[in-house]
Order: sequence, then structure tokens, then C-alpha cells
Amino acid sequence: MLVKEIDSIKVLESCHMPARMLKITYKLVNTETKLLHRLLQAHGLQEAPTDAKEFNLMWAGLHPKPDVLRSLTPYQRVNHFPRSYELTRKDKLFKNIEKMQYFRGLKHFDFIPTTFLMPGEYKELCTTHYRTKGPWIVKPAASSRGRGIYIVNTPEQIPKGENVVVAKYIDKPLLIGGHKCDLRLYVCVTSIDPLLIYLYEEGLVRFATVKYDKTNKNLWNPCMHLCNYSINKYHTDYIKCDDPNAGNIGHKWTLSALLRHLRKQGRNTAALMAAVEDLVVKSILSSAQTITAAARVFVPSLFNCFELFGYDILIDDMLKPWLLEINLSPSLACESPLDARVKSALLADTLTLVGLPAMPTSKNDASPQTNSLKMRIGACRRVHSAENACVRGKPGAQGGAAALGGLLTGEELRLVRAVRAQYSRRGGFVRIFPSQNSWQKYSQYLDPVSGVPVCSTSLNNNAPYTVVPHNYNLLVHSHVLPHFQHATVATSLTDTPQRLKRYEAVCIAGAAPAVQLCDSPAPQPPRDARRAKDLVKKQLSDGLTLTTGEVRRAFGLYLTHVLKRVSSPSNELAVQHAALVLRFLRRASSSLRMPYNVKGPPAKMCDKDRCAVIAKQLNDFLYMYYRETDLYTDSEDRAGCVANIHFAQFLHSASEADLEDVLLLLLRTQNYVATFLGDGRGGALCVDLPPARRAPHPPRHTLLRHLAALAHVNCRKYRPEVETSSRSEQEETSSADSAPPFVSSELVLKESLKEEKPLNLALKYARS
Repeated sequence: MLVKEIDSIKVLESCHMPARMLKITYKLVNTETKLLHRLLQAHGLQEAPTDAKEFNLMWAGLHPKPDVLRSLTPYQRVNHFPRSYELTRKDKLFKNIEKMQYFRGLKHFDFIPTTFLMPGEYKELCTTHYRTKGPWIVKPAASSRGRGIYIVNTPEQIPKGENVVVAKYIDKPLLIGGHKCDLRLYVCVTSIDPLLIYLYEEGLVRFATVKYDKTNKNLWNPCMHLCNYSINKYHTDYIKCDDPNAGNIGHKWTLSALLRHLRKQGRNTAALMAAVEDLVVKSILSSAQTITAAARVFVPSLFNCFELFGYDILIDDMLKPWLLEINLSPSLACESPLDARVKSALLADTLTLVGLPAMPTSKNDASPQTNSLKMRIGACRRVHSAENACVRGKPGAQGGAAALGGLLTGEELRLVRAVRAQYSRRGGFVRIFPSQNSWQKYSQYLDPVSGVPVCSTSLNNNAPYTVVPHNYNLLVHSHVLPHFQHATVATSLTDTPQRLKRYEAVCIAGAAPAVQLCDSPAPQPPRDARRAKDLVKKQLSDGLTLTTGEVRRAFGLYLTHVLKRVSSPSNELAVQHAALVLRFLRRASSSLRMPYNVKGPPAKMCDKDRCAVIAKQLNDFLYMYYRETDLYTDSEDRAGCVANIHFAQFLHSASEADLEDVLLLLLRTQNYVATFLGDGRGGALCVDLPPARRAPHPPRHTLLRHLAALAHVNCRKYRPEVETSSRSEQEETSSADSAPPFVSSELVLKESLKEEKPLNLALKYARS
């Protein structure tokens, strides 16, 4: 009676799930992770209020504040370490690795290309460029999703004074079917001291849409040289895989499918994955000292914090991995069934690995159901992984708990047991530190007293905080790994060749079904949808208006429709509309709170590539526009404005034509001033067109043509007619043949300045 069947899989009823009975709660802060929300809800967790202090899990899109970290109790978990931006900011990451190259040797940390930080290292960049010719890739220091990335041939093409990272472009990448590709791998760090690093056995392989040109004559084409999904998904040639069980179809593969493909070609995939594991461990070691010092100050418990990183790795034609960047909060969006399959299993294994301890509110919670509850908890864990396919029936490292003896203190004994318990919950994760040979390979980078990763070999290492007299990394290696004290005793689970085979043997078809990301509620009757549209349009015609938040949400939704139309392969007007969108972006990008310069695609680019690049730029604009729109959200109705509930019903069912009608009506009532653009601090933008061209001709896409003719309100060419101060003159002008409301800007300038200054002085002032 406690079990129901969904898709031929038996699951517990939500009211009988362990998380619901133990009252485990979670909070989502500054993040839009629909997959995580549905996954937690499906396992019985309940969402806590935003201001709640009692929670078991807090998943944040940004770093929590120090006071939040200090107030954590031992049973609470947060998905960020303090100062983990030392890994995720490109400038910090490359500087930390370069420091390790200087103190530890370049040959040990040669997995990043030659990198310079602008503008401070411009001279060094020029010197290196003239010594070793070749293209350079320019990236903003703190950005994601491929925003602001471009490739140059010479340093002179880089804008002066910008805070960017310039790295040597790897022009001989691994090609699959003639297309460039890179890897997105997922790394979970469950503790920083002791350092525990897990690499997920399945990853994603992203392909560029356009075939690679080895002559470097097409560096301006991002769809050829950049593999970011956020760039290539707008290309009309991009192929999505609709089969969740197929990992080698389309422009996105799984890691296991790529390894099997390389194995068939006779390539050494075990050496490749060993180099990838070494890259991941050393990159974390390069920044772990700063993160550990901050965790000792702000984090009260060893396992309060964990972090899921997204590693972007490029493989060259010699199967050498190169670290491109590390993402703070890797995207968990599921654009395809393959994404949903991999990422839902990833999140489930991450939360199982971390573990969410239950804290009963009182002693009375220990009811007679506790024993049966413990028996059912094991059935709710996802333990499927490729390890089961490689090793079956072999005894693990279960024994040894009693062998710890009295040499350990109570705190150390609890730590060792927690690390062992965490390893038993690893699911699809592979623990790469500590591992069989990690002490022999990486102990030279650890402080001999505290066990903390250090950069230099000096005794004090310029440590910013007091050194704690313990060595948790040595403790974990010596009491958790069975081979550490007896090198001849090694189980197959810790054998390196056997472990490396897991990445190639992953079969996602046998995993649990992916979490459904969207419900299928009954559609609203068309009569109610049409009634909401007519009501809003009638209220606007009667003199009501929209609040700033409402009009911005309507405009953002309209641009979303335009984005789909520009990137649609079946749209015959995609090229024409893309040109209008580019003209709009060049004008509207300056109206954001953080303005930026929009660079259009080169003229020699083909139409499909141009549309993809412009669609990506429109998507970036929408991302920043929606972030600013959140600042204008109104919870209460305002006098003279459309009610929030009526406008929400309108947006729920509005088509592109409905949104265009409402926005055009607002433009006409506001004298063609675009109130949905700008932050109110500077001058607004307006439609700068003569009256004859403002008419809705052709009937569709009129608003897009208006947006392509935006201009600053103080610099527009066609201005409203200047009002005279005499009422009789107004009556005469109204009775006579009405002149066009807009006249030439020169006449307006002369008439407005003639009253204050002589004409010659007025013209001189205007020219200045």
C-alpha cells in the first residue's frame, strides 16, 4: 500500500517517502533550476520559505554571504565553498595555475595554453606574439555561456583598456567527422579539508555546427571555432538528439560514446582519461589553499559545503586535454532528452553523494516506524553506475572499521567513518582524490604539517591564516584506502586501469527514467484566453497604462518570439529579420545598466551563420534584460494601470501578434517613446521614423521595423511639432489644414533657439 507504479517502476508514495517523514527541506536562492526543483519534489523534500533559517539544503546560484555560512548547523548543506571563484573566474584560475607552474615546474602544470591578462600584460602579449605567431582567443574575465568571446590574429585587434583574458588559440583540435568538439565534465568537491574530489563517469561532448577549417581563414565564425551550446543551438544546421538512449547522434554526444568511438579508431582512451583526472586534481590543488583558509574562517563544520563544478576541456589531435574554464554553476537546463537523462542522474547522484542529514525537531520524533523507515531508505537510492558492469561479486573495502583502534581521536574516527560512508553512496561518481596512487603523485603539493595544498615549497608559504596542527589528507589516505599501508593489497575498485574503464562502459539506458520537467495541465478554454486579451487591449484603449515591470515583461516575451523566428530553419524572412534585430541591438545595448558594444558578424559570413550569431547576441541581450526586469516587479496594483492578475492572464495566452498590438498601442500613446528600454537614469529611446513609415504596413512585423529605427530622444531627426504659447494660435492650427506632427530637426532647432539667442549664435551652439 505504500508503493505505486510509475512507468513500470515501483516508487513510494510522496507521503511515505523518508524525506517527507523526516521533514527535510530545501531552499533555492538566485537560481532557476527547474530540474533540481522537480527532482527534490519527486523525492519528498519540501521547499522552505526564502527567509527561513531552518533548512537541510540551500542551492544558490551565487556565493552565500559570510553570515549565512557562519550560522550553518552540522546538518545543513550549501552548494558553494567560500572563495571558490578562485577556480571559476578565468583570471584567478589562470593566475593560480601560472603560480604553480613557476614554483612547481611547467611540465607538471602544462594543461593550460599561454595566457595573459589585459590590460596589464599587453606588452608581454606582444612580445610572445612576435616570437610565436598564431591566433589568440579573447574572453571576458567573468562571463559564461560564450558571451563576449572572439578570436584575433594580432594583439592590435584587442580593444585597449578592457579587462579580458587572452589565451593562445589551440588550432589543432580533435576533429570528429570534421567538426571541432569539447567536453563538459562534472566534478563534485564534497570537502576541502580533507580534500575529496569526485568526477562523474558520464559527461557531454559538444560539437561546433560548421566544419572546421585548418587554414585559420575563418576565425571570425564562432559556429566553427566555439563549441558552446548557447551559440550553436541557433544555427539552422544544428541537430538535436530526440532519443535519450542514443549518445552519438547529432551535435551533442555523451562522453562514453566519444570514448568508444576513439577506441574503435585505435586511440588510447585510458591514457586520455588518466590525463583528464590529473588535470582536474591539479587545477583544484592550485586554488585549494585560499579556499581552505576561507572555509576555516567562515564554515563551522567540515561537510557543510560542497560544490558541483562544470569543467570545459578541449582535446587536441594528440589526445592531450587542455583546460578552457571552470564554471561556478554549470547549466542544468534540459534542452533535449539526452540532457534530461544525463543531468537528472547527475543531480540525483550528487545529492546522494553529499547526503542530507535529518535533524528531528524533538525526541518524540523517534517513533516505532524508525526501523521500517531505515529499511526503506536503501530502496530510494540510485546506485546504478558503470562500476557494476566492470566489477561484480568482488568484496569492497568494507572491513577495517574495527581496525582503526584507539590511535584516533573521536573527531578523527567520525571523519573516517563519514568519508567511508560517502564513498559507499558515490553512485555514478568516481573518486579521483584520494585514490590508489594519489598520495604518491600529489603529496609533494601538500603541506607536510597541515596537509593543505600549498603553492611554494617554503616553510611558511605566506599563509594568510594560522596553520591548524592536523593533517586530514594524510589521515584519510592512511585509514580509508586499504592499499596505503599494504601496497600489495589492492582491490579492483581502487585499481587505476579498472577505474578508467568505467568512463567507457557507461550505459545511460539502464538508469532510472529522467525527471519530467513540465506538467501537462489542462489547457484553458479559448474563450477565457480571448477574454483576457480583449480586456487588456480595451483597458489600454480607455486610458489605462502598464507598469514598468509589466511592459518590460511583455517586451521580453515579444523578443523571445523574435528569437525563435530568427533561428527557425523554416522562416523565409529569417535573414531580413536578423538584419533588423542587429540594428535594434546596436541601439538598445546602450540602454542597459551595464551597456556593451554589439559587434555584428562579418559581411562575408553566409546567411545561416549570420542568423545564428545574431540570434546568440539577442539571447545575451535578453538574459541581461530579464535580470534588470526583476528589479521592476510590482506585487501590488497601481492606480491608473492594468491589474496584475489581468496582465498575467494576458501574458499566459498571448501570441506574438497580441504582444505586438499591445506594444504598438503603448508606443502611440507614449508619442513613440520606448518606455520598455532604459533604466530611467539617462535619456530614453524613441522610434525615429517619419509619419508615413510609422503606419502598420506591412501588417505584420511592424514593431520589429520600429525597433530597428530607435534613436536617442534628444537626437532624433523627426520631432513633434513645437507647441506655441498662444491658445488662439493653437485653435488656428487645429482648424486649418493640419501639418504633419513631425518636421525636420533643423527647423525645430532654429525655432526653439531663435527666441533665446540670435540665429547665428543659435546655429553655432547647435553645431557645437
